[in-house]
Amino acid sequence: MSRTRATIKDVAKDAGVSVSTVSYVINNSGPVAPERRERVLESCRKLGYTPNSSARRLRGQFTSTIGLVVPDLVNPFFAMVAEGVEKQASERDVLVVFCAPEAGDNSESVNARLLRSQRLDGVVYLAGAATPLDSLVKLTSLGPVVLVDEQLPGVTFPCVVADNRGGARLVAQHVIDQGHEQIGIIGGPSSLWTAVERLAGYQEAIKEAGIDESKITIVEGDYRMESGKQLAARMLLGSALDRPTALLCANDLMAIGALEYARSVGMTVPTDMSVVGFDDLPIAELLQPRLTTVRQPARDMGYRAAQILLDLIEGSEPEPLEPLPVMLQIRESVASFATTR
Repeated sequence: MSRTRATIKDVAKDAGVSVSTVSYVINNSGPVAPERRERVLESCRKLGYTPNSSARRLRGQFTSTIGLVVPDLVNPFFAMVAEGVEKQASERDVLVVFCAPEAGDNSESVNARLLRSQRLDGVVYLAGAATPLDSLVKLTSLGPVVLVDEQLPGVTFPCVVADNRGGARLVAQHVIDQGHEQIGIIGGPSSLWTAVERLAGYQEAIKEAGIDESKITIVEGDYRMESGKQLAARMLLGSALDRPTALLCANDLMAIGALEYARSVGMTVPTDMSVVGFDDLPIAELLQPRLTTVRQPARDMGYRAAQILLDLIEGSEPEPLEPLPVMLQIRESVASFATTR
C-alpha cells in the first residue's frame, strides 16, 4: 500500500506555522525568520515533502494562474496596481491573466468571460465602476476573490484599500491652511466607495475649519480627465470674486483636466486658482506646475492583494486588513489665498 504524499498543509501543521510561511520558504518568495525557516525545512525532511510544480498543477494543488480585472487601460493608477500584482505573482511562480473591458463592455461581460475560461484559481478585482453584486459573487466559483481600492456592501471578500478619507482630509487641510474658503470639489462617482470616502474626508476638514457650507461647491465626475476639464469649466464661470479659489479633485486625472481647462482660458495655476489631486500618478511631478496630491501606495496595494489571494488559495486565512497609509505630496499647484486674490 503506497504512502500518502505529504501536503503543504501537513508541513505547516508539523512546523507550527502558517501555510503562507511554508510557501515563502519553499519558493524563497518572502521574509521568514531563520528559526521558523529551519523548522519548516526540518518538517519537509521529516515528512518527505518535495515541491513538484508539475505534479501539483496536475493534481490541482498548485496555483498556476490567477485573474486580474482592471476597469480600463487609461488610468495609470490601475497599471501601477497591476505591477504590484505581477510582482507578487512572479515571486510565487504564478501566471496572471489580465482582463479589461473592451469598448462598450461592462463588469458583467468581463466576469462572464472569466467564468467561461474556468482556468483560474482566483481573481484580484480592481473595481472602477459600480459592480453588480451577483456578478461578482459568481466569480467565487473560480476560487477566492480579493478586491482592490474598493469596498462593496454585502460582500465578505478581503479588500485592500488605502486611507482615502484620511488622505482627503490631509490635502483639504493643506488647501484651507493656505487661506482658501471658496472651494470647489470635483468628486468621483458616488457609486464608488473611494469617492464617498474622499468626499467625506474633504467635508470633515472643511467642517473642522468652520467654513460656511455656502462657500463650497460640489460636483460629481467620473475619475476621467475629460470630466475634470468639463466640470472645472462649469465651476469657474462667472467673476473672479464668485468662483472657487481652489479645486479639490478626487483623482489626478480630473485634476489634470482642470489644469488643462485653466490653461485653455488663460488662467494661471496657482496664481489664479489652486488645484490638488489624489493618487500621485508619475505624471504629477512632471506637470507645470507640479501637482500637489495624495500618494496612494498603488503597487503595494496590488502586491498585497495578490499575496492575500495566493495565501487563500493555499489554504491560509488572511489577517485583519487595515487601510494602507497615504502621504500628502506638497508641490507647486497650491498658493496662498492672498496670492490668488
